[in-house]
Amino acid sequence: MSLLEGVVAEVKEPCSLPMLSVDMENKENGSVGVKNSMENGRPPDPADWAVMDVVDYFRTAGFEEQASAFQEQEIDGKSLLLMTRNDVLTGLQLKLGPALKIYEYHVKPLQTKHLKNNSS
Repeated sequence: MSLLEGVVAEVKEPCSLPMLSVDMENKENGSVGVKNSMENGRPPDPADWAVMDVVDYFRTAGFEEQASAFQEQEIDGKSLLLMTRNDVLTGLQLKLGPALKIYEYHVKPLQTKHLKNNSS
């Protein structure tokens, strides 16, 4: 067996890395839906997210550049759920376009869902 055949044989082995569960269907607003479950390593309730869970959520949602602002400002799940539109638009020092999308299509829906799930 040549060295190349040995490498190819190793590559054919199945990979056991966990897969991210992302719904890549574009919403009519242009955002990408992100399934929020333990499958992607985050607790289902955003209030339980650590800073890195918030960062990973926004990276997975397509906001790679902007995700680091949440880390720099130490925004965990509880902080994320308390954020106002003004906090996102000005406090994170993001460009206006991505900031609007982050608030309208992600922060606000997460807040609404959290309130709905915890108002029983």
